[in-house]
Amino acid sequence: MTQVFLYGTLRHMGLLEIVLGRLPHDRMRASVLEGYHVARAEGHDFPLILEQAGGRCDGVLLVDVTPEEQARLDYYELGFGYRLLPVTIEGRETLVYFPEPDLWQAGEAWSLERWSETDWPVTQHSAREIMGLMGQVAPSELGRYFERIRARAYSRYLAENQPSPATLRAAHGRKDVMLKDERLSHIGYFRTDTLRLSHLRYDGCQSDEMVREVFLTGDAALVLPYDPVRDRVLIIEQFRMGPLGRGDPLPWTLEPIAGRVDLGETPEAAAQRECVEEAGLVLDALEPVAGYYPSPGEISTYFHTFIGLCDLPDAASGMGGLESESEDIKSHVLSFEAAEALMKSGEINIGPLLHLLLWLKGERGRLRQG
Repeated sequence: MTQVFLYGTLRHMGLLEIVLGRLPHDRMRASVLEGYHVARAEGHDFPLILEQAGGRCDGVLLVDVTPEEQARLDYYELGFGYRLLPVTIEGRETLVYFPEPDLWQAGEAWSLERWSETDWPVTQHSAREIMGLMGQVAPSELGRYFERIRARAYSRYLAENQPSPATLRAAHGRKDVMLKDERLSHIGYFRTDTLRLSHLRYDGCQSDEMVREVFLTGDAALVLPYDPVRDRVLIIEQFRMGPLGRGDPLPWTLEPIAGRVDLGETPEAAAQRECVEEAGLVLDALEPVAGYYPSPGEISTYFHTFIGLCDLPDAASGMGGLESESEDIKSHVLSFEAAEALMKSGEINIGPLLHLLLWLKGERGRLRQG
């Protein structure tokens, strides 16, 4: 029977349970692979196993591996630049997942303890999504979607660790939702799932079973740059798929600066970064406005919104965006009164920009005085 030596992140019992579906404790034991060591991939958080004279690699030996277990391990590993090669451990041929040569550069020694503390809280969510795609997405295709999978995983992590109060609304939780089936409807730049569920009603009964689609994305940071000395705002303009899909004859929209909150990044840091990327602006300070779901009936997106205090001379207008993200962005610097006029005329028809301008209208005196 086949045996596999598992090292690095797969030594973490929580991750191994997600990948295998269950932990076969009777067929697992600690083991060592001599002549190798584990390093962190430069610029990443995952481990590489490399030959090293006198090296020692701690791991888990899984013996009598079933075909299902092998298929699940292969799905998690082989789609991300690893290959399965034989070595000898305890006198028996043992399979090990080695990185493809020259794909990554080795950095410092990799630490399971450090990874468990810093990366596991998010990785558990990405691992569940990856394994949930088995049988629906080919392993060779997983790499195309991985950054979006990680963004959704980080969004789930933020949702768990940034709870909002329940003083007026009912304190019903996820335990009050009976999820009976969940299947992938589409995966690409975004993901759509179809869910069959029921939930607790306000009268204490269970609702009828319903089938609903949910559009899954990551968290986003949105910021409206404001110069309190000149009383100016900066608004960006770009082409948008939503208005195009609706049939709007003018699918270019006026918006605040916005972008995804990257893995390990705070919403505040994302707001600062996006201002540099989209408009070449370095903010002096951020004023938190609100966090909210823009369309909770169908989309998982959560917005973290800010006013960004900065200097906005005439030269702040111009072109921006990252070519790597196919961004074509035009910046407009205009007085607050001109922006308010665009609100009243209906030319500004993007909810978050309306919200930020209305918030700014109420706080503008304080910010200008400060």
